[in-house]
Amino acid sequence: MAVIETAKMNGLDPQAYLTDVLSRIHDHKINRLDALLPWNWTPANQAPTEAA
Repeated sequence: MAVIETAKMNGLDPQAYLTDVLSRIHDHKINRLDALLPWNWTPANQAPTEAA
């Protein structure tokens, strides 16, 4: 419930936020997990690509 309310407080659609984060978290870099927090989150289709 806290995740949903935090997403709402940050002006996000909770369903879109959770769907995106849950699909990305398994291969997301551990030192970049802060990018998935509601106040930092950018949808995968809008996220900047990182240089390899």
